[in-house]
Amino acid sequence: MVAPKQKQSTLALIAELLAEQSRLQTPVAHASQSFEQIKNHKSEIVNFRSLIPLTQPRPGEQYAFEVELDSCTGCKSCVSACHSLNGLDDQETWRDVGLLVGGDRAHPFSQTVTTACHHCADPACLHGCPVLAYEKDPLTGIVRHLDDQCIGCQYCVLKCPYDVPKYNERLGIIRKCDMCHSRLAEGEAPACVQACPTSAIKIVTVFTSAPQLSALNSPLTSSFLPTAPDPAYTQPTTRYVTAKKLPRNLAHADATTLRPQPAHWPLVVMLTLLPAAVGLQLAQLLSAADLQRSTFNFHWLPSAAAALGGLGLFASLFHLGQPLRAWRIFLGWRKSWLSREALVFGPWFALTATIPLLDWSLGLGHWTLPVAAAATGLLGLYCSVMIYVDTRREFWRFAQTAPRFFGTAAVVALAPLAPRAAALALLLKLAWESRPFFHGATSSRLFRGPLARAVLTRVLLALATIVLLAAAPQFVTYWVTLPLLLTGELAERYLFFRAVDSPKMPGLPAA
Repeated sequence: MVAPKQKQSTLALIAELLAEQSRLQTPVAHASQSFEQIKNHKSEIVNFRSLIPLTQPRPGEQYAFEVELDSCTGCKSCVSACHSLNGLDDQETWRDVGLLVGGDRAHPFSQTVTTACHHCADPACLHGCPVLAYEKDPLTGIVRHLDDQCIGCQYCVLKCPYDVPKYNERLGIIRKCDMCHSRLAEGEAPACVQACPTSAIKIVTVFTSAPQLSALNSPLTSSFLPTAPDPAYTQPTTRYVTAKKLPRNLAHADATTLRPQPAHWPLVVMLTLLPAAVGLQLAQLLSAADLQRSTFNFHWLPSAAAALGGLGLFASLFHLGQPLRAWRIFLGWRKSWLSREALVFGPWFALTATIPLLDWSLGLGHWTLPVAAAATGLLGLYCSVMIYVDTRREFWRFAQTAPRFFGTAAVVALAPLAPRAAALALLLKLAWESRPFFHGATSSRLFRGPLARAVLTRVLLALATIVLLAAAPQFVTYWVTLPLLLTGELAERYLFFRAVDSPKMPGLPAA
């Protein structure tokens, strides 16, 4: 039975809270009230300055989000407004809310954080896009995605360290926040800004140079969000402002969550078969160099290389959301390694498909074309390596990626004439692949946890291949071990994609 005094106190508290709620105004309600005052000739001033700048950025400036952390309550009104205004699909979000935690038992600390595209001064998505589907407005600095040019390759998803570009499976393209640029052009605030009940999100103008931006941030403690990926890479312009002293042990709430990344099976197949095809071409050249002493029949190698290369390139099309637009993939060749890969492997396949038509009975005079094809293939593999190195992810650094791709080509090339050398090369490759298992951070935990079975499968396939290469007769070795070798390399490429570290804004839910 509740005491009368306690019941009266509870009712008083509820009444006080309801009264406070009735006094709260969202920015939209505040603007509406201002317009009503103008209509009634009570005021001629509408206070939009607290939401958006009234003038366009000057040279050296651009628009940016400013988030006042002390005012963010994590209500997700900004998420809902962005979703509604832009007509996003059910599982699609352009703005997210995350959680940071820290402190100790005596002084626990938690902070909700709203985040969207940071409209970086040096956007990685723009530089990586092979079809020029991104543009940075020269007047406002807003980074826009051009949906009608996108082929759905998702490379910008890998390039962006903040998990901003979102792939829409229904449309087969990437979409992202554009700061409601059409609303800003008409003097209206973006949806997220207008919907925030505490005015925690604003649009401001910021300097695009670091020293000026740093000076502009005082006297409040203001910088890019702590624990977020290094802002030096893309130079994000979002300002996170707080008057609080953040704890030193600040961390994102999902710091211990393990998230294997998508397998990207079309790319797994492509990046296994293309190195193997180049390896077959190198095997052909090695056989030709030892033509007088070798009993190995190399005449089938050009056809096998063309078949594997064609299958690999064909498989890559299934990775694209809009494969019919793939013809424009060369447009970004000045900055995008993905464009460069396409520009190299296109002519390479033309050379590779021509080689089986040569009459090898004419002698070594026809070896100019195979040499050119092999050299072009090696250049294409280098471009493939740089595609992933350029994302600046720890697991995909050059020292890890290059031995994987070129190692496959080397083992395939050595197997016909020197199977024991191929076995040694594969053993060294396997040992090098295992380094992140012991020294990596995110990748090591993934290897030991949800990807443990895949790791075991890879190791067993590689060891079985090594045993056959070292012990079986030469002819049996190549025909029996080549499929086994390629199966093992498929498992390795699967881990290559699934075990990569996935940088994103801290505390956000999995994409």
